[in-house]
Amino acid sequence: MPLVPMRQLLDEAAKGNYAVGAYNVNNMEQIQAIMQAAQETKSSVIIQASRGALKYSNFTYLKYLMIAAAEENPNIPTALHLDHGNSLATAKEAIALGFTSVMIDGSLKEDSKTPTTFEENVAVTRSVAEYAHPLGVTVEGELGTLGGIEDGVGSGKVLLTNPDQAVEFVEKTQVDALAVAIGTSHGAYKFKAEPKLALHIVKEINQRLPELHMVMHGSSSVPQELVDIVNKYGGRMPNAKGVPMSEIQSVIPYGVRKVNIDTDGRLAITGAIRKVFFETPEKFDPRDYLKPAREALARLVAQKMRDLGTAGGAEKIKALTLEDMKKFYRGKGWIK
Repeated sequence: MPLVPMRQLLDEAAKGNYAVGAYNVNNMEQIQAIMQAAQETKSSVIIQASRGALKYSNFTYLKYLMIAAAEENPNIPTALHLDHGNSLATAKEAIALGFTSVMIDGSLKEDSKTPTTFEENVAVTRSVAEYAHPLGVTVEGELGTLGGIEDGVGSGKVLLTNPDQAVEFVEKTQVDALAVAIGTSHGAYKFKAEPKLALHIVKEINQRLPELHMVMHGSSSVPQELVDIVNKYGGRMPNAKGVPMSEIQSVIPYGVRKVNIDTDGRLAITGAIRKVFFETPEKFDPRDYLKPAREALARLVAQKMRDLGTAGGAEKIKALTLEDMKKFYRGKGWIK
């Protein structure tokens, strides 16, 4: 099965009232672990790479790793998504590499730190949609800003999404999905106390735009057991706290169809590697620590897929192509 448009996975999630996890990757072991979990749970999956990941993997390497993942797992509907694209040029670069979906984070300027005006956000997001949709590629936008900074992205300021602006934004940009700011945060140190998401914002947007697919960024749960493993074997992560899965599950019935998860994967990998180094310091073959790291990530992702309701959904999806999506966008009047 070739890589599929992300729009299809979100449409299917809406039909089944579940969310699809979007898991960040930088290397082969992460991709293998995620696909292993998808096979185990029979889940559709979104694999996403940030600009930092593309730079780290030297662009083309990641492309061919994803092609290998699709070829080895022909029964798993898989989308390849650009996370936090900062410009039309970045989106074009990802699409040329074979990405079936791109995010343009127009809530921040190209430095990925300075907040934009609403008008600036609309303009850059619309430019990406006008380029991507004629190619069948899905577009995700963002309205509002999250707290925290991860992978060099984030203003560190929180600006919750305004439902009135969300309606205008979607109408003007024709995005397939909208990342909303409802109280989540990037990184492993999201909160000082137990978080409560702004459920009323999700409900109002869903009521006014019932067909819109919403996205939650900064949604790692930072499980205490993973933090404990890191700390037990020499790490220093005091007071790390994330979004409880129960909070994430509470917004899924109101149109949240994509949930971004990065930090939890980093914790699982780091804890497994630290354990090997601590318990067997004589080991020096990278396979001796990358294999358990891969297994730890696969276990984590498989559980996320069950928790989000994605498990079992892959078998119900007949994959579409980018050519199919061109017809879809033409039918909506978004392209000629």
